[in-house]
Amino acid sequence: MGDIRNSRKSREINRMKIGLLECDHVPERFRHVAGDYRDMFAAWLPQFELQIFDVRNGEFPSSVDACDAYLTTGSKFSAYDDEAWIHRLKDFVRQVHAAEKPFVGICFGHQILAEVLGGKVEKAESGWGVGVHRVKIVQPETWMVPEQPACGLQFMHQDQVVRLPEESLVLGRTEHCPVAVFRVGRGMLGIQPHPEFVPAYTEALIRDRIERIGEAKARAALDSLSLATDEDVVAKWIGEFLSAQSGQSGQSGQSGLTPMGQC
Repeated sequence: MGDIRNSRKSREINRMKIGLLECDHVPERFRHVAGDYRDMFAAWLPQFELQIFDVRNGEFPSSVDACDAYLTTGSKFSAYDDEAWIHRLKDFVRQVHAAEKPFVGICFGHQILAEVLGGKVEKAESGWGVGVHRVKIVQPETWMVPEQPACGLQFMHQDQVVRLPEESLVLGRTEHCPVAVFRVGRGMLGIQPHPEFVPAYTEALIRDRIERIGEAKARAALDSLSLATDEDVVAKWIGEFLSAQSGQSGQSGQSGLTPMGQC
C-alpha cells in the first residue's frame, strides 16, 4: 500500500506545473560554483519541472493560473525595498494568496510572504544569520515526512520576519531566528534558510562578505559548514506539502496539513 501511495504522490507532483520566481542572480564571479539560482533549485528539487520567471528583470507569469504552484528564491534585496519589481512581486503574491495557489518562499521569498500578508520584516537585532544552524521543528505537520525534530540548514541573511501575518503558524525556529519556518493558511509556506545552497557557494559568499558580517561570526560560520545538513529532507517535505495541495486549490479546510498531535 505504501508503494502505491508514494507512486500516486509522485505522479501528482510530476503533473504540477511549478513556477520559479527568480528574484536575483548569482554574481558572475561565483557562477562556476553551482550555476545561477535556477540551477541550484533544479539540482535541489529534481522531482519538479520548473518554469523560470526572471521577476528581478520584469518577467512575470501572464496570470496567476499560468502555474499550479510557485516557488520564490532569495535575493540581495530586502522585502521592504522601494523597487518597482518588488512592488509588482508583492502584488503577484497577493494574487497567489487570493487564488489559494500553493506557494513556497525561500529567504527573501519567505520575507515577501510575510510582508504581503500583513507581517513585518526588518534588520535582525542579532545581526547576520550565516552558516549552518539547527532549525528546531516546534510544530510538526503531517507533510513533514520523514519526521525529524530538527534540520541542519544553511543561512545567509540580515533581515528576518519579526511579526507574522494573521492566520500564520510558526513551524520552526533557531536561536537567532524565531521565525525560521512558517505557514500561512493551508498552502503558503515560508522558509528563511537556504536549502538550495551548496556549502561551496555559502563559503564563497561568507568569504566575500567577511567585513560586513564581522570576522568572528564569519569564521564561526565557515567552521559550521562541515556540519551535517538536511536539504534532502526539506526537499521531500516540500514535495509532500505540494502533493497535499494537489487538486485542492479553492477548497476550504486543512486537508493534508493537520499539525501532528491534532489529527
